[in-house]
Amino acid sequence: MLSRVTPSTLLAAVATSVMTALATLVATSCLNSTDEAGPRSVAPFDGLIAEERHSIDLFDQASPSVVNVTAFATRRSAFSRLTTEVPANQGSGFVWDKEGHIVTNLHVVADASGAQVTLSDHSTYKADLVGYYMDKDIAVLRIEAPASKLQPIDIGRSSEVRVGQKVFVIGNPFGLDQTLTTGIVSALDREIRAPDFDGQPTNRTIQNVIQTDAAINPGNSGGPLLDSSGRVIGVNDQIYSTTGSNLGIGFAIPIDEVNRIVPQIIAYGRVLRPQLGVELDVGVGRLLGLGGVVIRRVPAGTAASRAGLRGGGAYRTTGGWELEGDVILEADGKPTPDRDALLHVLESHEVGDSIELKVLRDDRALLIPVTLQVPQ
Repeated sequence: MLSRVTPSTLLAAVATSVMTALATLVATSCLNSTDEAGPRSVAPFDGLIAEERHSIDLFDQASPSVVNVTAFATRRSAFSRLTTEVPANQGSGFVWDKEGHIVTNLHVVADASGAQVTLSDHSTYKADLVGYYMDKDIAVLRIEAPASKLQPIDIGRSSEVRVGQKVFVIGNPFGLDQTLTTGIVSALDREIRAPDFDGQPTNRTIQNVIQTDAAINPGNSGGPLLDSSGRVIGVNDQIYSTTGSNLGIGFAIPIDEVNRIVPQIIAYGRVLRPQLGVELDVGVGRLLGLGGVVIRRVPAGTAASRAGLRGGGAYRTTGGWELEGDVILEADGKPTPDRDALLHVLESHEVGDSIELKVLRDDRALLIPVTLQVPQ
């Protein structure tokens, strides 16, 4: 006798069958998943391309010469009279010689109560300030480190640099030491203004500056800009930015200028810029539209005095301005509309060199040779 199948019985049977099938499917899926778990197979590596090998070799060659510079400031406790030194600024630098001289930017260590240098092997040394040249934002430090730990950087020629050539930056952006970035030389012969120090403007420009799109950020200041041979061609100094971080426009002081300055700082603690031996009325020539710098005073016994230059300056009278001193219009055939332009010409010479000045005197232009003297 056949049993009667009710709708409820049929529904229950179907539900049981569905649940059994789902359980079987889940178990099978889990089993398959377990079977397939494990590391993925590694795709074959075709090796580094030539450009990658070059970048790696350059970094291995140059990075031991790049250092991290930390400047300290003295802080007094708000609850006691105790003072401590705390990190106030960070930058980069590079090893100049086996005697422990380190080149960096002056603005990295300016106004610091002390400084330390960290080498590429993370060993740290107290740094003493040897000297600086404010007009070019260059400072030289010295550390007492074993010569075996000091790898002087290779020096190139900024005069040989061409727009479009590849460049490399090694430094410590945001304190991230031994960071490599790359780019090209974007432009040459840029002019930037030297930083102010102690709130006092230098009123000087730095010329023949190298512009690059290689990433330069806070902390890269003072580090090397390298050519494709690993030679330093510039000292990273400033960036153009509206945010404080890299926007692809960075500037480096040309190494030819640095290579002239640093040996003098090491030898004398300062730069011996050749001088005429005159005092100038700064800004008067521009105010009067004279196209040159006005000599206010010529002290006795100076190079200017021996050459016959005249002082006197310019002064205001009831009838207008009176001009008594010579006006230097040109030096070595280069226009000198202001003090900065005149100093750039002088800086390209050595003490004892003779240069020709074109001066305005009594409405007449005269050519006067002057032998440059040691700074007083």
